[in-house]
Amino acid sequence: MTGLVIRHHLADPVLRRALTEARWAQDAGFDPLEVLPLLPASATGQASRPEAVLVVVDHVADESQATALDDAITSLARRAPTILVGATLQALPHLADAVGVQPGDWTPRHEVRLRPEPSLDPRSREDLLTTDRLLLPDKVRDDVVVLATANVGFRDFPVATWAPDTGLGFLAFGSDPGTWARRGVLRLVKHLARATLGLTDPADVRVGMIGYGAIGHEHALAVEAVPGLRLCAVSDLDPTRVAVARTVAGDVHVHAEAAGLLGDPDVDCVVVSTPPNSHAAWARQALRAGKHVVLEKPMALTVAECDEVLDLARQVERHVVVYQNRRFDPDYLVLRRLVGEGAIGELFHLESFVGGYSHPCNYWHSDAAVSGGAIFDWGSHYLDQVLDLMPGAIRHVSAANHKRRWHDVTNADHSRVTLHYTDGREAEFVHSDLAAATKPKWLALGTDGAIVGHWRSERVVARTAIGTLAEDRLAPADSPADMTLHSPDGSVTALAVPAPPQHAFHRELADRLLRGLPMTVRAEHSRQVVAVMQAAEESARRHSLPVDVA
Repeated sequence: MTGLVIRHHLADPVLRRALTEARWAQDAGFDPLEVLPLLPASATGQASRPEAVLVVVDHVADESQATALDDAITSLARRAPTILVGATLQALPHLADAVGVQPGDWTPRHEVRLRPEPSLDPRSREDLLTTDRLLLPDKVRDDVVVLATANVGFRDFPVATWAPDTGLGFLAFGSDPGTWARRGVLRLVKHLARATLGLTDPADVRVGMIGYGAIGHEHALAVEAVPGLRLCAVSDLDPTRVAVARTVAGDVHVHAEAAGLLGDPDVDCVVVSTPPNSHAAWARQALRAGKHVVLEKPMALTVAECDEVLDLARQVERHVVVYQNRRFDPDYLVLRRLVGEGAIGELFHLESFVGGYSHPCNYWHSDAAVSGGAIFDWGSHYLDQVLDLMPGAIRHVSAANHKRRWHDVTNADHSRVTLHYTDGREAEFVHSDLAAATKPKWLALGTDGAIVGHWRSERVVARTAIGTLAEDRLAPADSPADMTLHSPDGSVTALAVPAPPQHAFHRELADRLLRGLPMTVRAEHSRQVVAVMQAAEESARRHSLPVDVA
């Protein structure tokens, strides 16, 4: 059983293009994807028995063509669960009896809240928002299974249904091309396909944590908040940290040694939140113990270590991923969306900056032997974003490190990394603890405009016990940047930066381990980040000479 087949008969070129772009279905966990016309029915493609078939029809030329389309869909339904999308029932009303849904009227295009039924996803009733029209049903047969609803005019209407006796499902949404770009909608389609196959989620993923510092606490809170994940074990040498872990999950099992946690049969997935120079070693041990692995960033300090971890994960058939949490920064999501939509044309020059003028932290982050150096410590965040925003082959990397002020720590005080792509594009990342004046967080130049993200310094204002002013100034990196879109005519548009998605990484982790959906963050990409940082450190040691990326 392989993948998803999309069979279409569309007059709307925009919708056809949206559906036939492979990325949306692959992002939803359907791989491979086949996109074929519905007619001729003999076009069967490569998937002998697909996981599911989506059928989209928006016009019928005549009665003979309607009969041919009906026959093609009936034939598909005998091979695999077949889901009719959007206007298909309106174009082919003869199928209403087989689907068990009598279509009514279209709603106007509006923001729709799709609500999965418990039978679709027993662990989560998370609503999904999209903008679309709905083909509301007038009547739904009693034996039809309702998998999702939407509220319109204070009434709940079925918008995803399944008729087990005929092998046909129906989605009342999907006529708007933008719908298919939303991960939540794709997740719903994936769940619908699983439900039609009678597949249910296994038990919760039981998570154990090696190391419980500040970032470990962030993981723990997210794990406990996301349906399908459960914190069950912790290993940390500091009893005060263990006590904090117990405030999150009172029944957590504490292991005095990490080896005990790795040998715990109740642990399915291990989160490694130890210093960077130990990431690869713990990952290898956890994988050999049969656990899935979540690594803190950077993945490791060398490309060779990353490759060893990836090779071992493939051998033992376990998932490994790096917690690239800045991939979900709200200002970055705005930047990524606009670049992806072509708002500034082709992105050819990108600059990213983080820093200010202050003493570096005194913990292991500033110990180059443990952290890998400033390029690794900060670049594991920002170079990950750069490579995600500007994918493609890199010709070479050049870099420089400065040690001029803070001699009590071993990380560089100021670092610059420049990526030179084979097609001529360039990207630069600068980190500085010597920047009395800061550059913008983002400067993205495109052929049709630019996007700038300006750092801002926020203050938390309160009163002391005696009523005087208490003020806490946040570092610029602790706040989202103010984003502006610059047009060639000189106009500047302030961009709204929405609130960050809650626990996005961990929700994707649950989807991956429970349901096979791929994640936005992939370990192979995190390996490439390490390759760039390793080349940058080598270039800095060689006085900024260009170095190829491994």
